[in-house]
Amino acid sequence: MKNGPIGQYLIEKGLINEQQLNEVLEKKKQEKNKLFGEIVTELGYVSETDFAKCLAERLNVPFIDLTETELKADVVKKIPEAVAKKYNLIAVSLIGKRLTVATNDPINFYVFEDVRVITGCTPVPVMATKSAITKAIGKMYSEGTMSNVVEDVNKELLEEEGIEEIDFSADRIENAPIVKLATQIVENSFRMEATDIHIEPFKNYTRIRVRVNGDLVQLMEVSSAIHNSLVTRYKIISGMNIAEKRIPQDGRFSQDVDGVHLDVRVSNLPVVHGEKVVIRILATGDVGVRKITDLGMNDYNYKMFESCLKVPQGVLLVTGPTGSGKTTTLYAALGELAKPNVNVITVEDPVEKAIEGINQCQVNAKAGMTFAAALRSILRQDPDIVMIGEMRDQETSEIAIRAAITGHLVLSTLHTNDAASTITRLVDMGVAPYMVATSLIGVVAQRLVKKLCPECKKKRLSTKEENELMEIDPDKPIEIYEAVGCKECSNTGYKGRTAIHEILMATNEMSSIIARGAKADEISALAREQGTKLLRDNVSELVQKGISSMGELVRVTYAV
Repeated sequence: MKNGPIGQYLIEKGLINEQQLNEVLEKKKQEKNKLFGEIVTELGYVSETDFAKCLAERLNVPFIDLTETELKADVVKKIPEAVAKKYNLIAVSLIGKRLTVATNDPINFYVFEDVRVITGCTPVPVMATKSAITKAIGKMYSEGTMSNVVEDVNKELLEEEGIEEIDFSADRIENAPIVKLATQIVENSFRMEATDIHIEPFKNYTRIRVRVNGDLVQLMEVSSAIHNSLVTRYKIISGMNIAEKRIPQDGRFSQDVDGVHLDVRVSNLPVVHGEKVVIRILATGDVGVRKITDLGMNDYNYKMFESCLKVPQGVLLVTGPTGSGKTTTLYAALGELAKPNVNVITVEDPVEKAIEGINQCQVNAKAGMTFAAALRSILRQDPDIVMIGEMRDQETSEIAIRAAITGHLVLSTLHTNDAASTITRLVDMGVAPYMVATSLIGVVAQRLVKKLCPECKKKRLSTKEENELMEIDPDKPIEIYEAVGCKECSNTGYKGRTAIHEILMATNEMSSIIARGAKADEISALAREQGTKLLRDNVSELVQKGISSMGELVRVTYAV
C-alpha cells in the first residue's frame, strides 16, 4: 500500500479507520485549498508529528525534528524570509551546493525550482511538521531584528522632537517603528517560552524583563523617551483609556505568533517614573489541552490521580501557589472526563483555554456574576461535572460542597501549601468538618520544579546535610548534579519545568479523622502512612535522578 493514497496508508498503519477517512475526504471536498494532512490533524484523528512521519515514510523522504536540530543563521538566510514564509520551508544545512530544506510538502516541485533559482543551490527536501517550520522561521529570521527596530524608534523620536507622543491614528500605523517594537516584544517573549513580560520605567531608562521557567530574565533596556509611546501602543490595542494615567487599568488583545493564536492580558500600574505594564501571555485552545499523561506525574501518583477521577461524585481539589500549574491539571482532568454523554460546566475567572465540548462561563463581578451566583445558576443547568476556577470564600465553598453531596463531581483549586492544610483551610473558611469528610475525594498539591540544562549540568557528590534533606542515609554520599549555565539555557543552568505532586486520598479512615476535626499534622501523618508521597519525596527523587538540583529542592519545599 506504500504507493497508494496516504489515507489508505494511515489505515494500514492503524492510525485511522475507514469511517474517519471518509469524514476527512468529505471535509476535503468542502475545503479544497487545504491539504489532506491539515484536515486529518485538525479533526484530531492523527497528531501532526505522526502524520508527517507517515507521509515521509510513504514518499521515501527523511523526517526531521526541527525542535532538536541546530539551525545556523547563515544557512537559513540563504532562502529569503519572504520565500520561506510563502512556501513554509526553512534551510537546514548546506554541503557544497546541496541545500537541505525542511518542508511539509516535499513533492511540490515548482517550489523547489524557485528555491534552486533563488539560492543557486540544489535543494534536497526533508519532511518536518508545518508548526515546527513556522516556529523555526519566526525564531531564525527575527534574531537581530529587535535592535534594528529599537534604532528605528529612536530615529523617529529624534525626527519628531517636540511632539510628546507619536500619532497612532495615521495611515502608517502598522509600519510605525513603535508598533513593530510592541509586536516584536510579544513575539520574542513567546519564542523564549515566557509567561509574562514586565515593562518597567526608571529615571533614565526602561527595563524589559520576561518570566521564563518562573524566573525573570532581562530581555532588553530601552531609552526612557520610548516608554510613553510603547505604553500608549499597548493601551490602545488592549482597549484601555490612553488619557488616564493616574489609576491602574486592565485590558486584553490577541496576536498570532508562528501560527499560534495568543490571548494576551495587559495590566497597567502608575509608578514613580511612569506606567509599569505587565503582559501575561496565554496560548489559547489552538495549542490543545494537555493529557493527564503529560502532567509530569510519576507512575505512582498517576495511578492515584486516575483512581480519583473514577469517583462519580464528590470534590477533587488541586492546590498550590499562583503559577504552579493548577489550571493545567484541572483542564487535563476535564479533557479526560468530558465524554459525549456527560454535561460539563465550568466557572472561571477568566476562561484561560477554550475546550471543545465543554460549557465554560466567565465571572464578571461588576455585572454581579460572582463565583457563588454563577454556581447557583449552574446547578439548575443539570450538570454532571462542575469545575470552579477557585474557592475564594465561604459561600462558594459551601455551594460547591453541597453540590458534591447531592451527586455532582466538583473540581476546583485552592491556594494552600500542601494537601493536608487544604482540609483545615476549608474548615477555617466555615465549611463544617463532617461536610468536608462526606464530600472529599482527594487533594492534589502541586509545584513546578525547574529541570537542569542537560548541556551544562555538573556532577558532584552530595553532602551529609543534603542527604538529610533528601531523607536518605547521611553517611553515603550519592552523585547529584548542579546548575552551571550556558548559551543553550541563557546562562540560567535550567531548561524547562516539570510538575511534582502530593496526592491525598479520602479513605474511610481519613474521612473519620476529618469529621472529628483533625489538625493538618495528624492528617499529613495518616496520609503518609497510607502511601502519599510528599512534595519533598518527589523532588528528592528528581534530584537523585539528576533531573533537578538541591537548590530547587530547598526553594520548593523548605519550611522553617
